[in-house]
Amino acid sequence: MGNDDWRKLLCPKCHQLKKTCSCKSEPAAPNKSSVVRVGRETKGRRGKGVTIVSDLPLNEGGLAELATTLKSRLGTGGTVKDGRIEIQGDHRDRIVQELEGLGYRVKRAGG
Repeated sequence: MGNDDWRKLLCPKCHQLKKTCSCKSEPAAPNKSSVVRVGRETKGRRGKGVTIVSDLPLNEGGLAELATTLKSRLGTGGTVKDGRIEIQGDHRDRIVQELEGLGYRVKRAGG
């Protein structure tokens, strides 16, 4: 077993074995059966377009983690605002592919 294999067995909060962990367990994984919408928006950005990912069944921590993953895979910047992920530029096609690869049902919103 490598170092990464042992880390999977430990609780990230208390660093005890997950079987004997006394921390409050994490909530169940979010339901990926809902439809995630991917669209483009320029409103209030002086003409600069951003790709919006909305209706994600994730909490704030999950949104931030997914945003980081998308930003690194796309090689661009972005942020999480108001329960939505905003990625700089028009990356709708690539984001749809990435999210489908992660098991989400995705629908393009807008034109």
